[in-house]
Formats: sequence, structure tokens, C-alpha cells
Amino acid sequence: MTNAENARPALRQPPTAYRSRVGDIEIVAANDGMVRVPMKDGFVRGVTAAEVGEALAESGLPREILTITFTPIVVRTGGETVLVDTGYGASGPPTAGFLLENLAAGGVRPEDVTKVVISHFHGDHINGLLTKDGALVYPNAEILVPAPEWDFWTSQDRKAQAPDAMKAAFDNVARVLGPMKDRLTHYKWDQEVAPGMIALDANGHTPGHTAFAISSDGESFVFISDTTNHPALFVRNPDWSPSFDIDPDAARRTKRRILDMVVTDDLPVGGFHFPFPALGKIARDGERYRYLPAQWMAVV
Repeated sequence: MTNAENARPALRQPPTAYRSRVGDIEIVAANDGMVRVPMKDGFVRGVTAAEVGEALAESGLPREILTITFTPIVVRTGGETVLVDTGYGASGPPTAGFLLENLAAGGVRPEDVTKVVISHFHGDHINGLLTKDGALVYPNAEILVPAPEWDFWTSQDRKAQAPDAMKAAFDNVARVLGPMKDRLTHYKWDQEVAPGMIALDANGHTPGHTAFAISSDGESFVFISDTTNHPALFVRNPDWSPSFDIDPDAARRTKRRILDMVVTDDLPVGGFHFPFPALGKIARDGERYRYLPAQWMAVV
């Protein structure tokens, strides 16, 4: 932020959500907030901060700082109200933790949620399961987690082998999910986790990272979760890998595979870290891709 921006009072956006349809299925995008990340060497593996800045400038964004948003979705399908990921909740930066008020703007109350489907176990995806006091935010929901993700993050051997910088993530998984382990449902890739909603192998970002294909009445949509982070960087440059990809080679292969799929089949997509409302399409651009944000619609 500039000095002038630092001197101004912060402006909070009013609560909002964005509805779209996939056949008879309603999707509600509800933002949890954002974080600003200063660009430094190391944010993208093997790419300098100056090169990252050039990519940001190409998309009309500031060179020195990246705004990363967090947008879970609700899928209303077959009588179920399914929340995909939970944001930071009360355990994140002050510019995040707004999911509940944005869900309310979309007509979703915590007690209405029948399933919470988790894509992977990073804190911005699981912390919102609990209140600050450790109570369940979605008391009536079945909580579904990817089986390979659970196996990785609950392994004491994996934790012992992990770099020191990752150990806090293992501890956070134990804090959030450990107390509720007996009520979790473990799902596998290619499994239907809700009517019309299939879990897709998207490993690499984490070992059990999952995307979701949602289909109804001849229409389809793919929520790619964290297959890419901000599209200005990682859709445009699919071979770039952010520092928080656990297996960068697998993550790059996954990214190419999923982006190729949605381009070839001309499928609309959503991304957890795409700019709100985090919906659009992907177009091929030589060896690269472009993100095409969806047109905002007053009525869908």
C-alpha cells in the first residue's frame, strides 16, 4: 500500500454473494476476504520478484503487491446445501473471516448447510469450521475430507520429515480436525460427494488436493479449488509454481491437465483464489492460458 492509502480509513465492502446456475443446480460464491502479499523473491519458485511484477503489470495490477482473495462456494443440489471449503473464519488476518455475513447475503444460514466438503487442509480452507471458542460453525453438516489428504496431514512420520516451515500446518490440522475426527467422512477421487458433484484428482498443491466437477441437465462447471492461485500469475504462466505447492512438479502437471480439460470442453470454472466472484472461463493462448471473468448478471 502507498503512504496515502495507509493514511485513509479502510472501506469495508457491504456483504455480498453471487449466484449462478449449472442446469438445475444453484451455485453461490461467497467471499471470505483477502490478504495482500508483498512481492519478494521466492513467492514463485525460480522466478524473481521483478518477473512476477511484470506479469502482474501485464494484467493491470500493481507490481509490488498481490491481493489474494478467498472464495468458498455453496452448491444447492438434490435437496442438499453443500459448502465447499470454509475460509479462515475467526483464525485469519483482519482482512478475512467474512464468510458468514456473505453467506447470509446469499440466503444461506450456517444451520442450513447439510455438507461441508473440504478440498484440502490448508488453513484458509478449514479454519472456518470452528468458532474462536472451538464450537462447530455448521452444526448440522456432515464434513467430508479427501482420504489422501487426511492420510498425509495426520501422519507423524510425514510431520517429522517436513521442513520446519510446514510443521505449523500439521499442528493446525490437528487443532481444527483432530477433535472432530470421529465425525468426518473420508471421500476418494472420482466419488460423487453430493448429487451431481464429483471429486477430481488435483494433487500437487497438496497430496490430496481436490477439484470438483458439477453437472446438471446437460451443463457442467468445474471448481478448480487451488489448482491455480491468482490467475494473472498461474493461469497465464501454468508452469510457475507458488512456494506453497508441496509437490511443484505434480502441481504443474495437474494444472496443465485441468486447464486443458476445461478449455477443450469449453467449461465454466470457479477458483478459490480468483478475483470475486471467482467465476469465468479459461482460453488457450499459445503455450499459455488466459482467464476470462464471467459477465456479472443481475438475473440468472
